Amino acid sequence: MRLLVLGAGLQGSACAYDLLQNPDVERVRLADISIEHVRDFLAPYSGKRLIPTPLDVRDTEAVRALMTESDAVMSAIPYYFNFELAKQAVECNAHFCDLGGNTAIVFQQKELDSRAKQQGVSVIPDCGLAPGMVNILAEHGIKQLDRVDSVKIYVGGLPQKPEPPLNYMVVYSLEGTLDYYTSLSWIIRGGKRMQVKALSEREPVDFPAPVGRLEAFHTAGGLSTMAFRYEGKIPSMEYKTLRYPGHAEIMETIRDIGLLDPEPIDVKGVRVAPRDVAVAAMSPKLTKPGAHDLVALRIVVEGEKGGKPAKRAYEMVDRYDASLGISAMMRTTGYSLSITGQMQARGEIPAGVHTPDEAVPGDAYVAELAKRGIVITQGS
Repeated sequence: MRLLVLGAGLQGSACAYDLLQNPDVERVRLADISIEHVRDFLAPYSGKRLIPTPLDVRDTEAVRALMTESDAVMSAIPYYFNFELAKQAVECNAHFCDLGGNTAIVFQQKELDSRAKQQGVSVIPDCGLAPGMVNILAEHGIKQLDRVDSVKIYVGGLPQKPEPPLNYMVVYSLEGTLDYYTSLSWIIRGGKRMQVKALSEREPVDFPAPVGRLEAFHTAGGLSTMAFRYEGKIPSMEYKTLRYPGHAEIMETIRDIGLLDPEPIDVKGVRVAPRDVAVAAMSPKLTKPGAHDLVALRIVVEGEKGGKPAKRAYEMVDRYDASLGISAMMRTTGYSLSITGQMQARGEIPAGVHTPDEAVPGDAYVAELAKRGIVITQGS
């Protein structure tokens, strides 16, 4: 397999590392606008099976040249590039998957379905942790029941050793986190799709020690198209982010007094966006070099099986890999992208445009995670 990874940041680098663990992968191109050096855990592979490649994804001709020589493309760059990249991949007869995170763009990508089928390639948006892993697991539970009454998804990236006042550290993108805290979240309630305010409807969620008690609250993006797909079919479906207790109340106050607003305001004659100031002020304090993270996940699907009440539950706590210096967020997001891309390249995903919950086989996906030490505990 000849594979192309777009984006040499945290998630793209983790994806490339995971691809390189498969001896059937002949070559991995890791492409980014600036790629003067690769991360330490990739260095042993550089120049052999790993080819760091300078690339500006706005350069259509250069992108197409790399896609044409690749069996599959994995995008770990900002979501707003993903529609055009997916379109180019289809035209170049290459499979494509991305980390997604923007439902409107996923619906745009869905419009490529007939062309992708003609080309015999697949496009899978939303292949990270959430959306991505959580959607595949939720769908796995849904398929095991005769009737589904509710789906609850909880997931969050957290510091292993929380520090006040926010008890949080940047695990992927502070800008992305603040976007989720300020956008309305799609849920299904009473069988109808509706939106609720981010950071609302907080509830306690307990994990085994040493994680302990967390709090869950609504944020945008995690359900992605599942809220549309299951409207009128499942009475209740929701996605909530996990943090340590007290975090949401503080962030809600910061948001509600306007400090996360994206629109510029006048500050002593200068137009400044409050959110830009918040990011600049908070990033140094929430970026903690050397700190170790964890990812906690729980999914509960309830309904009926064989005429009796039934439940399917999934739980995971994954931690920073100290031997490689790969965070839990990189493992659960970057590895998930890698697993999906490899399934596509092996022909295990049908041609066309599908979300992960529509096309990624749950049992096989869970087995692939387990090979990487990411263990999903299943219960009923």
